Amino acid sequence: MNAIKIGLLIAETGPAGLWAPSARACANLAAQEINAEAGLLGRPMELVTIDVGCNGRTAAAAARHAMDIEDVAAIIGMFPSYARQPVLSAIGDAVPLIYTPQFEGFECDPHIVTTGETSAELMGPAIDWLVRTRKASRFFLCGSDYLWPRSSFALAKRMIRDAGAIVTGEMYLPLDYHQYGPAFQAIRTTHSDVVLPHFLGLDAVRFNRAYAQEGLAAQAVRLACAVDETVIYGLDEDATENMFVASAYFSSVRSRNNGAFLERYHDAYGDSPPPANAYGQSCYEGLYCLAGLVKAAGTLATRPIRAALGKAVQQKSARGDESAPLVGGRHPVHIGRVEGFDIRLVNRV
Repeated sequence: MNAIKIGLLIAETGPAGLWAPSARACANLAAQEINAEAGLLGRPMELVTIDVGCNGRTAAAAARHAMDIEDVAAIIGMFPSYARQPVLSAIGDAVPLIYTPQFEGFECDPHIVTTGETSAELMGPAIDWLVRTRKASRFFLCGSDYLWPRSSFALAKRMIRDAGAIVTGEMYLPLDYHQYGPAFQAIRTTHSDVVLPHFLGLDAVRFNRAYAQEGLAAQAVRLACAVDETVIYGLDEDATENMFVASAYFSSVRSRNNGAFLERYHDAYGDSPPPANAYGQSCYEGLYCLAGLVKAAGTLATRPIRAALGKAVQQKSARGDESAPLVGGRHPVHIGRVEGFDIRLVNRV
């Protein structure tokens, strides 16, 4: 019986390449589990991993390669927001696209299914919590210069104002650019007590290393929505003072869903696999999202797949508490404090 090819489009180069090992591991685990059941439409699934590169042009070329050369029937996409529209333009409605990472929101293209949390879902509770519990009042915004940080900060400015605090400054740096002196000087001179660093992957590692070395960690709390276990393991143990993170998934979340996922993950890969994290785990969920939609629609055609949203059940998830949540459903957001290399959960929304 011929296998159904599914494309896994991830960044294996550039700042986002940090998450490639965990993305491949989690996606392969999901494919093995789905194939051990009924596969897709009674046929086995074959996962084809393709590097989207580090810009929109290479991402579009990767999407065309997936369709024209690999002949994939659907695409699971875990790549930065700057690549999303080029990929969408390349594939149109030819194959379903399941986009898995957290993102800025505002996506209304009818040919895409998003499964990750939006910036509003992540930042809103975290900003409110910091203002209430830490008496935070002066927020400095800095990040990589592309869609995700700029759109997220447009939301953050309103949220900060509504919480009774102020924005002291806003600064953007090119991807893979690591001269942080002007940003650090601005944080000092504005007497900011919270920094929202929206840097991507390896850039987040470098920013947070430099931030601690600059001696700013004691002055201003960091609140990050894209710092996960993989980024944290790239830091020195003493570089995480006053760092808070928000996500719907941490490996430290204690729940039936996450416990079962981690057991399967370590059974498959041993004691030292790529760290379980929100970005890698999103690929696991992306494949189960696709499987649920295909089962409900009875086809891999794009429009019926999209129409099955809100009706299809996802058989496995590491997020949330429901054993079989609806595809596209929302999950609790956790706020964690980074302590060395660990994330201690302090609030759940």
